[in-house]
Amino acid sequence: MAATHLTARFCAAAQPKTGKFGKPEQTAFYDDDPRGLELRVSGDGRKVWSFRYRTLEGHQRRITLGSYVAEDEQNDAEAPLPDGAPKPLTLKAARIKARQARAVVEAGGDPASDKRAAKAKALAEPLKTFNDLADAFITASEKGHWKPRRKQKRARTIEDEKAVLRRYVRPVIGQHRLETVDRRAIRKLLTDLIDRGIGAQTNRTLAVIRQVLAYGVDQERLEANAATRIDKPATETPRVRILTDAELKALWGICVDCPAKMHLPPKEGDEGGVRVYAGKPMRLALRLAMLLLSRRTEIAAMQVAEINLAQGTWLIPSDRMKGGLAHLVPLPPKAAELIKEAIELAKDEKVPSPFVFPSGRDRSKAINPDRLSHAMADLSAVLGISGATVHDLRRTGSTAMTSERLGISPFIRSRILAHAGDTGGGAAVSSTHYDANSYIAEKRRALEAWEGLLLEIVGERVRPPNVTALHGVNG
Repeated sequence: MAATHLTARFCAAAQPKTGKFGKPEQTAFYDDDPRGLELRVSGDGRKVWSFRYRTLEGHQRRITLGSYVAEDEQNDAEAPLPDGAPKPLTLKAARIKARQARAVVEAGGDPASDKRAAKAKALAEPLKTFNDLADAFITASEKGHWKPRRKQKRARTIEDEKAVLRRYVRPVIGQHRLETVDRRAIRKLLTDLIDRGIGAQTNRTLAVIRQVLAYGVDQERLEANAATRIDKPATETPRVRILTDAELKALWGICVDCPAKMHLPPKEGDEGGVRVYAGKPMRLALRLAMLLLSRRTEIAAMQVAEINLAQGTWLIPSDRMKGGLAHLVPLPPKAAELIKEAIELAKDEKVPSPFVFPSGRDRSKAINPDRLSHAMADLSAVLGISGATVHDLRRTGSTAMTSERLGISPFIRSRILAHAGDTGGGAAVSSTHYDANSYIAEKRRALEAWEGLLLEIVGERVRPPNVTALHGVNG
């Protein structure tokens, strides 16, 4: 096909031609400026930019520049790429890359050979096992060199990925040589997790493995991503567990006055039951989770510097928030009281800590959020409460807020939960770019109303006779 001057409209509408047997086949559309640039459209409609050239020795070469993206879809290129896929380029960007490659050729270079040489050099580096690649992946993520969504990964995201690798991946395939980490090995790892009763985290494990291998493909350490086209092994069902008034009262009570000796109900064949212990910091943290409806990770990493008791606020920085935006939490009276108590409890003049809930092993670190989950599970088991998690406390309070008991608007409830996607019925662009309000007054009234209701439920305040009980769903 003769070269023509490609336009954005032509590229967007380009389709593969029909072959001899009536099926679409790969078709190349050549640009006349710069010479050698071509848009290749595969039979299934995928579009890729390539550059064809001839070396000084007369050898014909072609290199891939990137995948195609339309001008009006350029912002959508921020979405995650398929594993190993070339980066999206508009017509304008493809021409720039092609001219750069043409300059190399005219100077006597060979872009394809240079690419192979870079790959060979990379393969000579000591990345032999999956652990080696995972270490390089984490380092690149922390330094900002690896940006699958074209933006720096948050510290919390990286810590979550480290945890998944540490718990589920490294012990199984960490020491495997990279060339042996194939689909069979990955599927076996995932199947074993499912057999152990691990559900949603199995899907998360697959996602992290896929990212590590995608990094390997991007760095030309692997030819292909073995985790591609492996379906999510676990079926994820949204939780609907809401604690009843009686369960909330029992849980609050044991967090206030915890027996010195507690035992889990004995299993069949056991004489006694496993002894458990929930320290006061853990019990304070759980009560704060009930009052503030914050995530366990946010409460566990709470820092003294983030708390302003005079103004009754807690400012969580953006790098610790799931949505990547700073979150201002108004502190109702009881919550402020509990935080003050936790700060006093954590004070140590010899080894000060910046955290409200410092780790017992290393006071320069916060407690592990998993400890809140373990404490919640142990206390629930002692009380005979089944299937309740720390996150269920958040759902319970959220449900009460928008029920007839409190009548809080769903929009303000979303602001309390830091669900930034809720625009309150307005345009998303208005909420994102033209609304700088923190809604602190509305959030404070809502949290104080929830605190009042909760304290009535647990018996620390007298409940007015016209307030009905919350009938939670056990499941």
